[in-house]
Amino acid sequence: MEFRSYLVRRLAMLVPVLFGVTVLIFLLLQLFSPIERAALYVKNPAQFQHIDEIIAQYGLDAPIWNQYITWMNEIFHGNFGWSRVVSLPVTEAIGKFLPATVELALFATPLIIIGGIFFGSKAAANKDKFFDHATRFGAIIGWSLPTFWLGLVLLMVFYGYFNGLLPPERLSTEMSIVVNSSEFVRYTGINFLDGIMNGNWQVFWDSIRHMILPVITLTVVNIAFIMRLMRSSMLEALGKGYITTARAKGLTENIVVNVHARRNALIPVLTISGFLFASIVNGVVITETIFNYKGLGWWAWQSAVQIDIPSILAFALFNGVLFVVTNTVVDLLYARIDPRIRVGGKAS
Repeated sequence: MEFRSYLVRRLAMLVPVLFGVTVLIFLLLQLFSPIERAALYVKNPAQFQHIDEIIAQYGLDAPIWNQYITWMNEIFHGNFGWSRVVSLPVTEAIGKFLPATVELALFATPLIIIGGIFFGSKAAANKDKFFDHATRFGAIIGWSLPTFWLGLVLLMVFYGYFNGLLPPERLSTEMSIVVNSSEFVRYTGINFLDGIMNGNWQVFWDSIRHMILPVITLTVVNIAFIMRLMRSSMLEALGKGYITTARAKGLTENIVVNVHARRNALIPVLTISGFLFASIVNGVVITETIFNYKGLGWWAWQSAVQIDIPSILAFALFNGVLFVVTNTVVDLLYARIDPRIRVGGKAS
């Protein structure tokens, strides 16, 4: 009952927060001229020849609150404007590029979180021993590597030196023809899943082969942070009084570490992991650009370079909403793990 009340309060808070996100983005939009803002209401390229009519139709020179209402009305009807970069309505562009980014997140996020928790826990349990020193050394190197540098090195080695063993992009030319043919059904837009659902294992393995280098790049850089956070959190938990009590009761070190200490140490890691997943789903600009992996990050980069205002604003709005929702989910999980959260920080 107590958790249900907390759930209702957190969901109710979503409304003003999302309202604030839209207001902030709309205010940034006002920095552009009415002619530039008119691109947000264009539904096909032919309308670019009639910008004055669009300004009059959508009241882009009207009071700002009227413009906000008009803009939100278009947003609720799925009209985010026209993306000049990919010559598609922005909503279709998001639908086209989101599966590629989700594909990367589905593989990279579990590796980062599970690997970071495992190595961080082991390092804390073996403090100042060889495993701890080796893990910390690896974490410092991984966290220090620039993403673009690591991606380029991996490409040079596994694509250049080994004659195309692990190539960039999402699929080979042959498999791209297959997935775009009428015989291949696009259920999700996620290549490896669609390959399984169509029973086409060539598409499945080809998509996996193309994902290996981007996933490694994301994992190496981000696992180091989770690992260091988990180690610090575990060391703090292992110094608590209840751990001393557990050891005094004769519990094995394995139970003390994995059952009693790890659960409390997971709380800060859980918070960061939620935002990590949201960051990857929002589009990993550098990684997708280096590997020409056409997901949301690649699209955002191309839109920024070509000053495609509707695409940039839609990307910002998508980011804002995703982070707000992710933050709410993390808060609910946080409260589930630590009941003190539900009663305002007082021990229950």
